[in-house]
Amino acid sequence: MNFNSIRAGFVTMAFGIAANAVFAAAAHAEEFSFTATNTDKSVLTEVLVSENKRDWGHFDIGSGIKPGSTVNLVWDQSTNSDSCAQWVKATWADGSESEPAKFDFCESGLRIDF
Repeated sequence: MNFNSIRAGFVTMAFGIAANAVFAAAAHAEEFSFTATNTDKSVLTEVLVSENKRDWGHFDIGSGIKPGSTVNLVWDQSTNSDSCAQWVKATWADGSESEPAKFDFCESGLRIDF
């Protein structure tokens, strides 16, 4: 076997590993994601989640979700061992905050309107 054959085999193997990682990430995103729609007139600035309604984590929604917009939010892999049932609440740029509501995030195609 010559050097070019070894190099070609390594490149093919590296590409296969990278492709598998991309497909695994895509599958994870589909399994642990939901859509959020801002039905308010103010920019939605935070989406907060909690298992116990005391300790709240948040999704990174950048500069916010504009009124009437829908976005796909993906759970971080670090939450894979958390319960599917989570409390959710939102805050808006005008200072208002929604009441917490409980959702099953293992539900396929989950949509939440805020």
